[in-house]
Amino acid sequence: MIISEELLLKYGAIMKCYQENEIIFNEGGSSKYYFQIKEGAVKICNMFDEGKEFVHGFPFNGHCFGESYLLTDKPYAISAIALTDCTVILLSRQNYLELIDNNPNILINVNQYTADRLHFRYLISSFLAVSDPSVRIKKLLDHLKDYFGHIEPYTFQVPFTRYQLASLVGLRVETVIRIIKKMEAAKLLKINQTKIYY
Repeated sequence: MIISEELLLKYGAIMKCYQENEIIFNEGGSSKYYFQIKEGAVKICNMFDEGKEFVHGFPFNGHCFGESYLLTDKPYAISAIALTDCTVILLSRQNYLELIDNNPNILINVNQYTADRLHFRYLISSFLAVSDPSVRIKKLLDHLKDYFGHIEPYTFQVPFTRYQLASLVGLRVETVIRIIKKMEAAKLLKINQTKIYY
């Protein structure tokens, strides 16, 4: 957890359950809450005409999202949608600002998390400049494996579906499926009951 649940509740946070595909907030809306995921996963994205979307990330248990908007009056430039059924801790903007004013070290924790997420976004954005789709996928898997602290081959279970991987690196899901099969044949990863181990 970025901020302890106990501290959030002390400052008046509430728990809210969202169903899969339920909108948590929309692009263009105003920031009213600090959001921290107790359980489940959320998709941070931009939606375009004809159902196209650009995915920025999939925060999950313990992660926060939308927090940088609490320090500006600008509207959300992203949408947040429940990827799975999830429970989210919501702390009002006013109470969040009071919490960090009384506990400045918390702001450092939140900023470190935000910096890590920005680093991930910069990496993902740089992958989009690579024309070879297999290089994009390998770079993403390398980063994820390193982020979760795995070194040995096949020890890291990729926490994303093939569709989610495709969304992150701007590829068609069919392309990702084909590349994953090629990587398995080259013994770069293993597949066990549809789960990818890298």
